[in-house]
Amino acid sequence: MLGRLLGRSPGLRWWVTRPVLHPTRAIGDKAKGAQDEALQTANPGYKAFKNDRRPTNFDKKVLVWAGRFKKEEDIPKHISSEVLDAARNSVRIKVCYIMIALTLLGCLAMVITGKEAAKRDHTLLRMNIEKKAKWRAEVAEDQEAAVGKPQ
Repeated sequence: MLGRLLGRSPGLRWWVTRPVLHPTRAIGDKAKGAQDEALQTANPGYKAFKNDRRPTNFDKKVLVWAGRFKKEEDIPKHISSEVLDAARNSVRIKVCYIMIALTLLGCLAMVITGKEAAKRDHTLLRMNIEKKAKWRAEVAEDQEAAVGKPQ
């Protein structure tokens, strides 16, 4: 009977099964409400919003670097997640621009050093030929030593 009743009304099913299936969520919601009440008693004029959060030290640095605030002291105790997300996105874009510039500088440096090495005839082909000639000389010495040394 209860199965039929819950199957036909999804809203009632949600309210009945939620504490059973997710007891930590139900407790977490109560804790969140208690935290909001504590904030209201600490700051009577402040109304806690659902998406407000207390910024960490790293968040404060991100907000300052993004240009949202001039100094870390100017940042309020609670800040909306939208403002923080927008600041993170702008910092992410700045970091990407810096990485692009560093990549281009690295490529330019590699091209310049490669051209200078080519002028000095310091190429991979020449280095490989010298290395193989050295190996052949070592093998020839070992063969001469083996032939010249009677057992």
